[in-house]
Amino acid sequence: MPRSAASSKTSDATAAGTPADTRQRIITAAKEEFARYGIAGARVDRLAKQARTSKERVYAYFSSKEALYQHVAERELTALIEATQLDTADLPGYAGILFDHFTAHPEHYRLITWGRLELVDSDPEAAGPLKATIARKIDQLRDAQRTGLLDPGWDPVDVLALINQIATTWAGQPEIAAAAAEYATNTSADARRAALVTAVERLFPRTS
Repeated sequence: MPRSAASSKTSDATAAGTPADTRQRIITAAKEEFARYGIAGARVDRLAKQARTSKERVYAYFSSKEALYQHVAERELTALIEATQLDTADLPGYAGILFDHFTAHPEHYRLITWGRLELVDSDPEAAGPLKATIARKIDQLRDAQRTGLLDPGWDPVDVLALINQIATTWAGQPEIAAAAAEYATNTSADARRAALVTAVERLFPRTS
């Protein structure tokens, strides 16, 4: 028996569960691998070992490393969208929710950032769900302007971009976060959260 076939058979025999269990282990291992090493730096043999299966089995479920990343990234974006619903009457609160999510799941931010850096020429259809979410939030902000909840002087695109940038300030600048933990007057995460919520409040006051 060829060595690769023997290895695949041994790995599959060692890992308990159904094919669906194997696929889920691959996805879980891939999430960690991509978040840590990016797409180019990720190694399928390494994540296969972590998933207790074979490299060949990984490719049986996903045609390429890039296809596996796209699948994992879409799952993470879906989780992010579900966990961070936009409330146009409380934009500071929305910024706080984003901060909480990325504080609890820093791997989400790293995973998304790797895709932005490495897949600049990717298929536009792959970004479909994210594009639709952005468009929906912009429409929500426009509706808020029509009903008097948000200053109509702002372009809704700028509102969304500014809130997202402020909310991910600490996730996107780990070196400043490390400095804050050492040098800030109040070194707690609660103080960082309060600062960004206050910043958004001054730009886009609550109306609820």
